Amino acid sequence: MRSLLQFLARHSFVFLFLALEVISLILIVNYNNFQRAKFLNSSNRFTASILETYADFTSYFYLRQQNEELAAVNAQLHTKLKKLEVVEIFSRRDSSIIRDTTYQFIPARIINNSANKQYNYVTLNKGRLDGIEPDMGIVGPHGLVGMVTNVTDHYSSGPSILNKRWRISAKIKKNNYFGSLGWDGSDYQYAQLYEIPFHVELAVGDTITTSGYSSIFPEGILIGIIDEFNHDSGANFYQVKVKLSSNFKTISHVEVVKNNFLEEQKMLENLNSND
Repeated sequence: MRSLLQFLARHSFVFLFLALEVISLILIVNYNNFQRAKFLNSSNRFTASILETYADFTSYFYLRQQNEELAAVNAQLHTKLKKLEVVEIFSRRDSSIIRDTTYQFIPARIINNSANKQYNYVTLNKGRLDGIEPDMGIVGPHGLVGMVTNVTDHYSSGPSILNKRWRISAKIKKNNYFGSLGWDGSDYQYAQLYEIPFHVELAVGDTITTSGYSSIFPEGILIGIIDEFNHDSGANFYQVKVKLSSNFKTISHVEVVKNNFLEEQKMLENLNSND
């Protein structure tokens, strides 16, 4: 205590000077409009800067929640978009009957994924209790991902495009020629499009989408673009290499595509197969 008193006594003139400076500043700010406005503006900027830094710091911890909310909104928008497409098609045909959309989209998150095996699968954090069933498609922000084959109450899984056992009906967007798309097990960025006749006009950069000839995916889901193609002498079909639009090394949020009339379509197709 004695040391503190000695310190204050030794530097009393310094503290007196600082106190007078503070009092002078207070008087200047309180009794001069210009100085008061400058001071308030400066203090507001300083406070705003601190609050902005704090908001940026805390927002980092809510990124996962925000991503899930955005995924849910995207799924709702996709479902509404399909409804509008159905309304437009039927209105052009002057039909008085407009059915609900065939497809709806359920947001989900990938919790397990592989891209370096011959038979790659994805696991989702949604299951039977969320409306997920086998034979539903999986699409990501940039295009096709895979399909659901196994479901529990809270989880689901299935092959991605990067699975040599799985193929999907795909078409060239500009001319609607379709074939089957599969993966050869070599590079996770590329797949192969088969059964495209050699007389079809192709170009590097042509867009490849789902054909719609499937009960799993609606028509027009992006798959990728043609990276290269060639035609062997004497062959009837092109060899087409497709650069996939989805990056399976970074993808996290997806949507599961539900066909509301899947069972009806399967039943009809089974009748045809028995003929």
